[in-house]
Amino acid sequence: MQTWVYKSGRRANTYLYIDREDDFTRVPDSLLDLMGPLDFVLEVDLAARDRLAQVDINEVREWLQERGFYLQMPPGERKPDLPRQ
Repeated sequence: MQTWVYKSGRRANTYLYIDREDDFTRVPDSLLDLMGPLDFVLEVDLAARDRLAQVDINEVREWLQERGFYLQMPPGERKPDLPRQ
């Protein structure tokens, strides 16, 4: 499962994972507004990994399959309420 990771230009240590390169159509507009400009960080194959450093890989996979994106926030911060699209 390929995923592309983008760093928020507005919020420190906040990353957006998406299931299609440069395709933000499944990401809510409110989240894109919150993130500000996005900078590409890396492409990763989640099928080839058992874990990720900062987040639960199974949660990332689930969000990508169900919603097409995953939001990684800094430790201790609560994710905003995100509508399903």
